[in-house]
Formats: sequence, C-alpha cells, structure tokens
Amino acid sequence: MINSNTYKLLDSGNAQKLEAFGPIVLARPCSQAVWKPQLPQSEWDRATALFSREQENQWRIHAKLPEEWNIEVAGLTFKISPTDFGHLGIFPEQKAFWTWIQTTLLPFYNHPVKPRVLNLFAYSGGSTLAAAKAGASVCHLDASKGMVSWARENAALNQLDKHPIRWIVEDVKKFLQREHKRGARYEGIILDPPSFGRGTKGELFKIEESIVPLLEMCESLLSDHPIFFLFSCHTPGFSPLVMRHLLEQCLKKRKGRIDAGEMILEGEHTIFSVPSGTYARWVGERYA
Repeated sequence: MINSNTYKLLDSGNAQKLEAFGPIVLARPCSQAVWKPQLPQSEWDRATALFSREQENQWRIHAKLPEEWNIEVAGLTFKISPTDFGHLGIFPEQKAFWTWIQTTLLPFYNHPVKPRVLNLFAYSGGSTLAAAKAGASVCHLDASKGMVSWARENAALNQLDKHPIRWIVEDVKKFLQREHKRGARYEGIILDPPSFGRGTKGELFKIEESIVPLLEMCESLLSDHPIFFLFSCHTPGFSPLVMRHLLEQCLKKRKGRIDAGEMILEGEHTIFSVPSGTYARWVGERYA
C-alpha cells in the first residue's frame, strides 16, 4: 500500500503504466510505453486492479477496488472513480497546468473585478477548480452531463461550490457562437479538445477538421486585455510545433508570448517519464 493521498507514476513499460491514486495502485494501457518496465513483475502484481483492452474493456480486480475515493493533486481535491472506459475522473498529466493557472491568476486575486475564464471540454474540472481557487469567475463547459455533475462534486470537495462558476452542458461550437452574439468576453481560455467526439445532440467533432475554426471562435471571445490562452490535446501528430503554429496563427493580432511542449507523467528520478499529449500556451504581453 502507498502511504500517500496524491498521484504517483510508479513505473511504465510493455504498453502499460503503473500508477498510484492515493492508496490504490492501478495498471492501465499506455501505448507510448514501448520500453521494458523497470520494476520487477512482483511490484506490478501488487496492483489493486488492471484495466484490459485485449477483448472487451474491463477491469480485472486483484483486491478490493473502492467505487470511489478522493486524492489531492496540485493543491486540489478530486473524486476518483473507475469507469468502464478505464478513466478515473482525472488526467494527472495536466497537474502542471493546474499549478500554472493558479500562479498566473493569483496576482488578480484581490482585484475588484474577477478575471473571467472559459474552460472548454472541461471534463471533471481540474482547470476550473484551479482558476476558481485563484479567484477567477469561471465558465465550465462539457457536452457530458455526467462529467459536469462530477466536476460540481469536485467543486464541493474544494469548498468552491459557492464560487462564481457557470456549469454548462452543451455542444462547444453552439455555445461559442451564442457567446459571440451576446458579446461575452474572457480574460482566460482553456481548450483541451478530444480527437473525436459528439455534442449533446450528436454533433460530430473531428479535431483535424474543427480545430482552426474552433480556435478562431475562441479568439473572438478574448477581452481587450486577455491574460492567457491554454491549448492542449492528446491527438497523435499534434506535436508541440503543430500546437505552437496553430496558436500563433490564431493570436497573430495579439501581443504576447507562446511556449509549447509535451504533457508528461513523471515519477521518481529513476522512473521513465511518459509522454501524454502536447500543449501550447500564450500569455498576454502585459503579463508575460
């Protein structure tokens, strides 16, 4: 048993990753981990459960697996619960973003007007919680009603349920079009689109076809003095350079600084880090 209440990458290899979510150790698929594991098989055999895609997606339970439990990551508390797709309600490779969001917004914490932040494809709300904790007014949007409910539970766990957060269940494109017509503006935008998805009424989303107009719609909602734009994804082929080019082209009329890189899962210094997507982020000139 791991004596910790946070996330830890314990090992990876043979197309799997061994992770501790608090006291629960799980083995899950990881196509990037083509190397050999560094820990002995006996350590992997101690996992509480293994998620397999060999036949049907399913959890192979080796010990008692709770239906749900809580962990703390980047100063935020999350409800963890195994799903039929192998997800757990958190993407820990984004934990560096949650720290970055808080650091970026904290200078505005006591500002009389709260920065407005839009979080799209917001999942269980890690970035929403980070922005809200730093004092921002947040609009949280996801097409899944269940995930928005999960995010609201996470907000309550962090005593942020009374904070100004708008919870929206809707197709992203339709929402952005409506916000543009209403003249809504945001100081921060967080965009983490899937490779493929469907909206609340079955609207099709393919990132290769949709990403440029989506970024353009987001840019039109930035205020006159935006603070940041955080863009991340897990799509193969969307390298840091591709992400940088997309964001640079989208924000070509705005002055600021862009950096780009890989999202990674990191373990102890002897454990191989695991690439888990890419990102590009822009900070406005006056805040860079």
